[in-house]
This record gives sequence, structure tokens and C-alpha cells, in this order.
Amino acid sequence: MAHHKFAIGAEVRLISRTGLSPAAAETYRVITLLPIMDLSPQYRLRNDELGQERVSKEDNLSAVAESRL
Repeated sequence: MAHHKFAIGAEVRLISRTGLSPAAAETYRVITLLPIMDLSPQYRLRNDELGQERVSKEDNLSAVAESRL
């Protein structure tokens, strides 16, 4: 059974940016886990800096590596 890989608050990057404006944000934060549809978990994402929100399937997301100081 499919399950969500990313938790609320996780930072993610869109793998495919096809069809997006060049002004679209690079990274997003997971704000809501959406229902699994056709065995693919979905997420509502937000970039606070640009005020952009979008929905994406998990297979189009990758984790943003945490920077280590």
C-alpha cells in the first residue's frame, strides 16, 4: 500500500518544471498531506517567500538536502 514519503513541514523541490512559469518558486514546504490517488500520494505545497501554492504528486518531488553549517 502506498504511503506519504514526506511529512508536513518537509522542504521539497519539484523534479519536473514543465509548464511552470520561470518565476515559479524553486523549493516548497509541505503544508498538507492529500489523499492517495491512483497509488500516488499527493501534497499541498507552499513557498512563503513568493506566496505560491501548488499541489503535486510524490513522484514529482525530491527532498531538499538540509545544509550543515
